[in-house]
Amino acid sequence: MKLKQLILFCILIHIVSFTNALLRRCFQCRSRGELGSCKDPFRFNATEVEDEHGLATTPCASGWCGKVIEGGGTYSADDFDMAIQRMCVQRGPDDNEDRCAYTVYNSRKVFMCFCQGDLCNAGSSFTASKSMFVILTSLLYLYSRWNQY
Repeated sequence: MKLKQLILFCILIHIVSFTNALLRRCFQCRSRGELGSCKDPFRFNATEVEDEHGLATTPCASGWCGKVIEGGGTYSADDFDMAIQRMCVQRGPDDNEDRCAYTVYNSRKVFMCFCQGDLCNAGSSFTASKSMFVILTSLLYLYSRWNQY
């Protein structure tokens, strides 16, 4: 019984460390108005990037991804002046909390979002913490099944 627990613990540690190593990519793109594929709602995942021009996934050493929305104010007749950019940021907020807020970026007032996790700047609700929950739940299920035999 103790050997089974030790093996499962080693597998769990390996999966967690491997998963954390993979969680360092961000979508990189820029679109203006209705043109391009970077606009919201963002409809791509990691498997579709290679087929879409102007869209890439890039490794991100900081682990922090960002999304910047420029223009598109309330007085705009259309959204042609609105631009959306997704990228890796060099460092996240000082308190290490995901957030969105108005800020000044490249001397312009923009709406910017920071998130930490693999491809989190897609805007999807499936975050790294949820994927870890799925992995841990699967491992617990396998462990319970293994103890029956």
